[in-house]
Amino acid sequence: MAILQVESIQKQFGKIPVLRDISFDLERGQALAIIGSSGSGKTTLLRCLNFLETPDRGRIIVNGETLFDAADPATQRESEVRKKRLHFGLVFQSFNLFPQYTALKNVTLARELLERERPGFKARKKEILGALEEEGRALLAKMGLADREGHYPHQLSGGQQQRVAIARALALKPDILCFDEPTSALDPELTGEVLKVIRELAEQKTTMIIVTHEMAFARDVADEAIFMDQGVIVERGPARQLMDSPREERTRQFLSRHAEDLR
Repeated sequence: MAILQVESIQKQFGKIPVLRDISFDLERGQALAIIGSSGSGKTTLLRCLNFLETPDRGRIIVNGETLFDAADPATQRESEVRKKRLHFGLVFQSFNLFPQYTALKNVTLARELLERERPGFKARKKEILGALEEEGRALLAKMGLADREGHYPHQLSGGQQQRVAIARALALKPDILCFDEPTSALDPELTGEVLKVIRELAEQKTTMIIVTHEMAFARDVADEAIFMDQGVIVERGPARQLMDSPREERTRQFLSRHAEDLR
């Protein structure tokens, strides 16, 4: 059974349609790359999955549970949005770290806030915070940042900041980890260190959706790829097959413009 089912999602801003009848599913342990030109709807789709935008139509189902149904107001209660958002970890284009906190605190903060809302937190505060810090340190070590836990964002390179952001998303133990152009804010020399982390996550069978303009990376790392254009899914298939032998003319035209990136 698919971990994620997206059914007939539609979204428009004013009179401008941005997503038109988007449907796909995702298996556990699969890495799905989404490619397409700017304005094709890729980021809006991720924002809908993370409930940062509300679709006008359609359903979002995770692990068999309907998290959102545009026809059912009960699935759209504001009080439930934060809980539903926990199913998805989102790594933004910009790093969005809190400048006043260390790398470790940035990683553990969201989990700490959740724990503070649970009964019995005060009685076990020291134990819980200690466990969160231990988990945070392990995640930073996984990102190659064990020696940077006490550094503030301004003391880190862009690549290091993005790796902290990935650790922060993983700390919430989401069902699906989403990346929105994770290297677009990085200098070319820093891009490789972030892509290396994502590659390792794919090898560990982390379930991921990766919106990216890194064509060769998408071809070589993702299990499946989707090409979007003007708010629709034009083509989906195994990543290497879609990149090397696209069936649709629109896909071929897009990839021909990025042929240099695929070498």
